[in-house]
Amino acid sequence: MTRITFRTGLGTALCLALAGCNLPRGAAFESEILRASNGSSEEAAPEFAVETVTRDALPRFIAWPRPEEENLGWIGHQDGPANSIISPGDVLGVMLWSTEENSLLTAPGQRATQLEGLTVSSSGEVFIPYVGNVRIAGMSPDHARETLQEKLAAVSPSIQVQLAIAENRGSVVSLVGGVASPGAYPMRDQSYTVLSLIAEGGGVPPNLNNPQIRLIRGDSIYGTSIDRLYDNPGLDTTLRSGDKVIVEPDERFFLSLGAAGSEAVHPFPRDEISALEAISIIGGVADARANPKGLLVLRNYPASAVRPDGTGPAHERVVFTLDLTTADGLFSAGRFPIISGDLVYATESRISSAQTILSVLGNTIGLANQTLDLN
Repeated sequence: MTRITFRTGLGTALCLALAGCNLPRGAAFESEILRASNGSSEEAAPEFAVETVTRDALPRFIAWPRPEEENLGWIGHQDGPANSIISPGDVLGVMLWSTEENSLLTAPGQRATQLEGLTVSSSGEVFIPYVGNVRIAGMSPDHARETLQEKLAAVSPSIQVQLAIAENRGSVVSLVGGVASPGAYPMRDQSYTVLSLIAEGGGVPPNLNNPQIRLIRGDSIYGTSIDRLYDNPGLDTTLRSGDKVIVEPDERFFLSLGAAGSEAVHPFPRDEISALEAISIIGGVADARANPKGLLVLRNYPASAVRPDGTGPAHERVVFTLDLTTADGLFSAGRFPIISGDLVYATESRISSAQTILSVLGNTIGLANQTLDLN
């Protein structure tokens, strides 16, 4: 009877001891993280806002301003004729034909004169004998030929003009990086596009993460992903002389911590990812530790996005909570967008912590019983 009483007392003491201590954990409980959402006292302002991700709340969250996101527009495809555009610096070849016996433009006994190496000046003009300077920059070869023939008709009414671009030095676009062969490329015609330029530069390396396209045109910068160009030919921008195209990896990322399958920094594999896709990317959550009702997404908004009317977050710091144990929670997680810089946090389950305590308690009592039996 004494041994039973002693063992019972030992068990009670161990229970009290374990209950009063905190066993090591890899993540916080959901209640620990959300404790400061109402402020530390009645007068204190909340340190952050807490929002539950549900079907009804999703449209409101999606409509909120996105924090720290580069908002670059893009230019759609514009159909143009498959003709080159004459630009300053181009070198032309012009052949003049005349049926007149005493034409000023041809030598005696000849019907044609070849004008080679005509360089378009910086002002967009070429010099033609007996006519002077003629502006042809910005014209197609056919238009330029008609213009020259019209000017020369005053000198030789029967004149016929042939024109060809010998060297296309002026209409050049630059492929700055992110491809096998960056450099300056002449525009073949007015329908030369971004994807045509990238293909001519050797294409995008397969190891480049979610390649992003940057188009610099004058003082403006436009941006999109190459996947969008592949999926939508209407976005394959028609280039202009002087354009610069840059191909670079997607630098956006999100983080994962807590009772997650991995604690790391994860790059965006494509333009848009949902919370459910993010969970898959991080390897899910730890089955034995994570609280499936307490998946959190922590996000920082700029002060300019905070709005009291609900059209924006109520606080600069927002914690979105997702419940993966319900159909609505799973569907909502599949539509909730992850934004660059988000922290996906899998909280610890209290049940797993309690099971750990009971396991330690059972092992300790068993060890104590063995010791008493030996005595």
